[in-house]
Amino acid sequence: MGVRKDLRRARRRADLAARGGTELIRDGSGVVREVRTAPLAPRPTTGSTADLPFANAAEAPDAVVLRRREGTVWRPVTAAAFAREVADTAKGLIAGGLEPGGAVAVMSRTRWEWTVLDFAVWAAGGLTVPVYPTSSAEQVEWIVRDSGARLVIVETAGNAETVAAGTARHPERPRVRVLDDGAMTELAAGGAHVPDEELAGRRTALTPDTAATVCYTSGTTGRPKGCVLTHASLHAEAANTVELLHPLFKQVTGRTASTLLFLPLAHILGRTLQIACLTARIELGHCPGLKPDELRPALREFRPTFLVGVPYLFEKIHDTGRATAERIGRGASFDRAHRVAVRFGQARLDSFLGTGKGPGPGLYAAWALYDLLVYRRIRRELGGRMHHAISGGAPLDRDLNLFFFAAGILVHEGYGLTETSAAATIMPPLRPRPGTVGLPVPGTAVRIADDGEILVRGGIVFHSYRNDPAATDAVLRDGWFATGDLGALDEDGYLTVTGRKKDLLVTSGGKNVSPAVLEDRLRSRPPVGQCVVVGDNRPFVAALITLDPDALAHWLTVRGRPADTPLSELVGDPLLRADVQKAVDHANGAVSRAESIRAFALVEGEFTEDNGLLTPSLKVRRHVVARAYAAEIEALYGT
Repeated sequence: MGVRKDLRRARRRADLAARGGTELIRDGSGVVREVRTAPLAPRPTTGSTADLPFANAAEAPDAVVLRRREGTVWRPVTAAAFAREVADTAKGLIAGGLEPGGAVAVMSRTRWEWTVLDFAVWAAGGLTVPVYPTSSAEQVEWIVRDSGARLVIVETAGNAETVAAGTARHPERPRVRVLDDGAMTELAAGGAHVPDEELAGRRTALTPDTAATVCYTSGTTGRPKGCVLTHASLHAEAANTVELLHPLFKQVTGRTASTLLFLPLAHILGRTLQIACLTARIELGHCPGLKPDELRPALREFRPTFLVGVPYLFEKIHDTGRATAERIGRGASFDRAHRVAVRFGQARLDSFLGTGKGPGPGLYAAWALYDLLVYRRIRRELGGRMHHAISGGAPLDRDLNLFFFAAGILVHEGYGLTETSAAATIMPPLRPRPGTVGLPVPGTAVRIADDGEILVRGGIVFHSYRNDPAATDAVLRDGWFATGDLGALDEDGYLTVTGRKKDLLVTSGGKNVSPAVLEDRLRSRPPVGQCVVVGDNRPFVAALITLDPDALAHWLTVRGRPADTPLSELVGDPLLRADVQKAVDHANGAVSRAESIRAFALVEGEFTEDNGLLTPSLKVRRHVVARAYAAEIEALYGT
């Protein structure tokens, strides 16, 4: 029996690893310049994403598709119950005046109602316009005006005030409904008289090419652009990633797949995740954000089998583990556990890929010890049932990826943009390669242009920028989307992202430097918070560094310093600067000496959305930071 079971498992692994075949295209010198993957899900010829709740209700009405949190209990929601709530809400939108093709803006944190509203807007024939709940009045004004949204559904009274302030001068101000004030109940009651036939007619009139959503870019360099994504684009993303990864999450673990959604639903990654979950009937729960005090208990209660997050999540889990160890005087032990994990993870990876023998007896014994002391606690923090995760939004530090691999959690890195409906590439099942962002999502092609820019083609690519044909034409060329990112393909077609074209620095010595490589590695090491690498037309590369408030508070506590010690007294502290220098050294390890950070300044304050230094998707507005800290930059160069 044991041999047959092992053979069956081996066959399943081989089948999973073979999914999503690739075609490599090389240039005259043999370098891989393009990689294509075959689609796993056909493009639909009829229907839309709006059909998902109703198809699930018809095919499996009692299947649990979501879980809704009530206190500390997660109540199951069946496919039939979810479809009813979507229908009731959609009827309310119709009764409230939503016309086919009309836009509804949603300004809320991640919560159950967001998912209901998304599908309800579609079912009513409309398109959804997500708005970050932290957006300013000026940002809301532009999004509402550009999208033409006549209804804005917000989470709180404070959000409603922001909308009112932003649209005060609009000739026709949008109607506003507040979730915390019973908006969902009001919608359901208001639509009670709308016949089922009208709702069905709205929904069946939609096609794959109908616009589903307008998602606004983060606006790092100017006014956000509205990316128009069709139902076909959302389907291409969700259906192909489900076909690629769901068998892994389900078959290898032997459990019903489930996940906790905490990414902002104003971001396309969160939106496509919920569509993917409904497509595969993966149990989905909601958590309002990434704050550890909210997320940790939710993870322990929900106990997901996989997660989709951003590097910040994995960095925070790792940093919290180290801080806990330091508080009980075992910081050095945690550091040893980290080093063992990186070595063990690399050895396991080599064995997994058939390129090495795997961990030796001594390394295995060290891993077993730290699995008892450290790694199992990491798994417990994530709910205790998780073996897989997906990370996107920015590169994940390779050593951190190996740490989690050794702790029993395989992190699939991916890469994408709003314009590619979320992931354009993803690490394929059972073929991990930490340090890369994987292969193209099935049905997608990735090409590297002559100047190193990453180009993407496939069903996931957006339709246009709303009301901006010139900007659309500038990035859509002969079917290829020019991402503005720089990268390279390895011998097997795996993509590595090296930075943004517009961010490339050129020192006065003529050295091209991609700041993203340095910044991503810097942020992965406490006590660094945010950072910006500078050096354009300068003799060397330097960095502005802020300190993470939690990491700084921990640093002060461990050293017996007053918690309210001002940063002005710490910027010259040799112990603090030595710890920051370790982060700088880690960053410099990824580049040549000419590209390395030679000096850094610790700056007071934080980079936040409120002060305009971060976008709502937490990207640094480099030009704004450069203006705000011009004096500090000049001081770095002695001018």
